[in-house]
Amino acid sequence: MSEKFVVGYDGSDVSKRALDFAVSRAEAQGGSILIVHVLEWSPYSFLTPQEIEERHARRTEELERAEKALMAPLKSTIAAAGVPVETQIKYGHVAKTLCDVAKKEGATQMVIGRDGDGGLSSRVFGSVAGSLVQVAPVPCTIVP
Repeated sequence: MSEKFVVGYDGSDVSKRALDFAVSRAEAQGGSILIVHVLEWSPYSFLTPQEIEERHARRTEELERAEKALMAPLKSTIAAAGVPVETQIKYGHVAKTLCDVAKKEGATQMVIGRDGDGGLSSRVFGSVAGSLVQVAPVPCTIVP
C-alpha cells in the first residue's frame, strides 16, 4: 500500500513548509499528496433569502479564487516533480474537515504546519494543530 499524505494548506509559510515535508516523504516512499484548503464558513440559519443568495455568490467566488490562486499552481509544480497530487477545497472547521477528508480518502498520514503562536488566543480558543492531534484518524505530523 502506498502512502497518501493529506496536507492542510492555507498559503502561509508554515503550510508551505508542511507541504515541502510531505512532498519529500511522498517522493521517498512512492506516495501521493492530497492538498486540502479549508475555508472557515459559518452558516447562519436566520438569514433572509437575499442574504443567503449573496453568501452563496461570495462562497462561489471564494472557491474559484482559492482554486486559481492557491491550488492550481501547487498542483502543477508538484506534479512536475513526479509526485501524484490531488487538491480539494472545503468549507468547515479546519481540524474536523481535514479528519473527514483523511478518512474518506484513505490517507495514511496527515501533515500540517504550526505557526508557533502560543499566545492567549490559542490557549483560549485552541489551535488547529492542538485540535488535530487529539482527533486525527491517522498519524499527524506537525511541521514547525
